[in-house]
Amino acid sequence: MLSHQREGVYRQCRHRVKRKQAAHLRSANDLNPDSPASQGLRIRIVDDRIAMWLEILCGLVFYSFFRKVLNGEDDFPDIDTSDSDASFAVAASLEKRYGGKAFVGLRIPDADTGTRQNMDVVLVTKREVMVVAVRNFSGLVAIDGDGNWVDKKHKSHPNPVIEVRRQVAVLESYLEQRGMLLPKGHVIGRVILPYSNCRPAYSIYSHPEVISSHEWKELKPESRGGFSNWIKRVVGKSDMQDGFYQKLHFILRTSPMWDRLELKSNKNILGEFLKFKGYQQDMQALKNVKRSKVGRFIIQKPSIFGLGNSRFQLLCIPRDYQSEDALSDECKEIAVEPSTEVLFQPLNSNKVKKLKLSSIVRATLSG
Repeated sequence: MLSHQREGVYRQCRHRVKRKQAAHLRSANDLNPDSPASQGLRIRIVDDRIAMWLEILCGLVFYSFFRKVLNGEDDFPDIDTSDSDASFAVAASLEKRYGGKAFVGLRIPDADTGTRQNMDVVLVTKREVMVVAVRNFSGLVAIDGDGNWVDKKHKSHPNPVIEVRRQVAVLESYLEQRGMLLPKGHVIGRVILPYSNCRPAYSIYSHPEVISSHEWKELKPESRGGFSNWIKRVVGKSDMQDGFYQKLHFILRTSPMWDRLELKSNKNILGEFLKFKGYQQDMQALKNVKRSKVGRFIIQKPSIFGLGNSRFQLLCIPRDYQSEDALSDECKEIAVEPSTEVLFQPLNSNKVKKLKLSSIVRATLSG
């Protein structure tokens, strides 16, 4: 019996020794970087990290794809929109301060030269008709010996004061040709320098037509009366004022003007819409989108979750000379591929630009 007890105690001691030896071996393996167990553990850790970064990379690529294709975050071609953006910003600010209606990008025929005068902004209020030349210069601006304006890059520009005076005369003559004779002095010209870092020389901002950036910021809204007295003399009755303004607005709204593309990020391009470019079946569907029939078209993009339909919708709004903002019941939707492009000739550029529909919010076509 004692021998059996000794054998049992011996076996227990032997198991304890083996367990300790195994524990020491594992500790040694942990401390030994060259052991098979340590190498296998490191390999698993590296594999896990590689898999994690691959998942992150795939997620970023997937997110970027949907932003570009479905949300229209395409990079714009090499197009400078600063001039057009400045004109629309000034027009919106003038409307807010003075009321009335601002027309951007007019191309008024000049009967004397047979050409057209490009007018940045024409503001019609109850006080006056204002022709505005917007110059988004920055830094020091001076006048050279020939009377031209010279910017900080030593680039020469035609004197905008002389240009806007000429534009006032052209607009007065054009309105008279269309049956709108305005009293002398009620069409005025202004040159606005909206950017705060523009520093015009004294010989520039001393002109009464020039509004410097500082003056532009301090410009206060004026009374919205003023026009009514001379209107009474022209039409004879004060209750004809609304009809008089409607006629003036109609003339300018139906005057020649540049086409406009409104892009993502509140960017604008003035110029000439040329045509669409894309698959043959899409071109067949778009063949009736002509400026003689369509005044505007709006790009409607599919939802990020609308995986069943990735085509873009063009909402074509028929031309309406009576109301530029009206939506007709005859609006037509045309489905096209996202790769469809618009060929556009920007103002003051000799190169035709291609823009994907995903970059465009809406387009306004001149009649």
